[in-house]
Amino acid sequence: MEKLFVIRFMAGVNQQSINALINTIESKLREGIKKIRVLISSPGGEVFWGISAYNYLKGCGAEIESFNFGSVDSVATVIYCAGSKRLCAPTARFLIHSVAWGGSGQFNFEEKQLKEHLKSLQIDRENIAKIIASNCQKTQEEIEKAMLEGTTFNPEQAREFGLVHDINENLLPKVYEIVGIG
Repeated sequence: MEKLFVIRFMAGVNQQSINALINTIESKLREGIKKIRVLISSPGGEVFWGISAYNYLKGCGAEIESFNFGSVDSVATVIYCAGSKRLCAPTARFLIHSVAWGGSGQFNFEEKQLKEHLKSLQIDRENIAKIIASNCQKTQEEIEKAMLEGTTFNPEQAREFGLVHDINENLLPKVYEIVGIG
């Protein structure tokens, strides 16, 4: 029986956590591991890192399973969508919402800068919606509407929506190796 490699990702989505995720996967790929289960419970975080993680997971050559074992919120939903098999614990939840832009200190923008930031937000929303839509057999418009409304799903609702393939409690297979991030 092939050993399944398991990553427990219980962190915000940022440069540090995504670099740790990618480095761990690359290490296992070099060892010949081809099947990876990513257990995810994350409040979300930075769009740049979430989309980068999704693209990496989809293109790394390994079979990726994703498993929501708590709460997959915001851009963490994008990472969750990278799984060719998407599982969910019976008491988990999902949250999808629109993107935000923030900064610290005093803001002093010219109109041109505000337009640039608005365009960036719109493109991030469109990219997130494309990713979720393509993995749930929904239209981009349906996902953007759900994002703008701020939508929370329980496991049954997420399965009906097409986000989840199976709901079960079995986080870990019989034969596995596990590494935690976060």
